[in-house]
Amino acid sequence: MTGKIVVLSACGSAEEAASVARALVERRLAACVNIVAGVRSVYRWKGAVEEASEWLLVIKSSRALFEPLQEELRKVHSYETPEIVALDIVAGSQSYLEWLDSELDLR
Repeated sequence: MTGKIVVLSACGSAEEAASVARALVERRLAACVNIVAGVRSVYRWKGAVEEASEWLLVIKSSRALFEPLQEELRKVHSYETPEIVALDIVAGSQSYLEWLDSELDLR
């Protein structure tokens, strides 16, 4: 394991996605956030099946920063229950993983 994670979260607008991404990078909780437009989500919410257009955030961070990243996401996100799913990065290019470390607040 590398100790690095990818966190997935979806936003309801392009503006919110950009704002959340910028907040995470500025606070050094994420080294990089990709915003994937054109995501169509189908999910059950409060007893009904819903569909929505969303913007998926692919957040590159570290397992050590997951808790503060999660707290910040909840603070800046408009959803009542935002998607916050962390996936381990089991391997990656050494230079990219070192770059991640250099951009994160790992103090």
